[in-house]
Amino acid sequence: MNGVDKKQAGLIVEDLRKSFSSPSGEKLEVLRGVFLSAGPGEMLAIRGASGAGKSTLLHTIGTLEAADAGVIKLEGFAITGSNRTALARYRNRDVGFVFQFHHLLPDFTAVENVALPLSIGRVGLRASLERASDALEKVGLAERANHPIGHLSGGEQQRVAVARALIQEPRLVLADEPTGNLDEATGEQIGLLLNDYRRRHNAIVVLATHNARLAESCDRTLMLEEGIVSRG
Repeated sequence: MNGVDKKQAGLIVEDLRKSFSSPSGEKLEVLRGVFLSAGPGEMLAIRGASGAGKSTLLHTIGTLEAADAGVIKLEGFAITGSNRTALARYRNRDVGFVFQFHHLLPDFTAVENVALPLSIGRVGLRASLERASDALEKVGLAERANHPIGHLSGGEQQRVAVARALIQEPRLVLADEPTGNLDEATGEQIGLLLNDYRRRHNAIVVLATHNARLAESCDRTLMLEEGIVSRG
């Protein structure tokens, strides 16, 4: 189970498989039987060459992509096999996503972007904005809360994205190349934010990265090669 006792694991992935069809109709096996686990409070790095399937792995764990086969569990909740309603609740409440391209809404302010998961979860507007303001303060952007996204730097936009990912205090954070478009100093700041969050909330953070320094700050590093995960 790659370093974590199955009984202690908060996240369990067993024999996870995912393939896609090429334009020519050929079957492309991206995940060919992935096994991994991570315990509460652990920060796990996934490394591998571009195109190795790191994003597909995170997207499948987060149910942005449906697995072809295998088992994914988070603290006893069987993600694979659950119905759409349960999976929507899981994505909204239990998982925080951080992407290389932040996917913020350009017509919204920073605080409105951060409040969006709360609004989807049917939290009232006033309470959502108050909590979003607090979240922006934690990432050092209190003074930028009411600025349109387009007025923020790339590093500031990624900190907004992190605040949005953490606003629901998720048990699992999935970060896909979170420092890929950032300079070294800003990338280190994003890593510190994720590290601080998992310590304070005993949460699991799984991140895909090419950033060696970020990977070194994690508890463990796994390599994804030819659709299978092994120790780094």
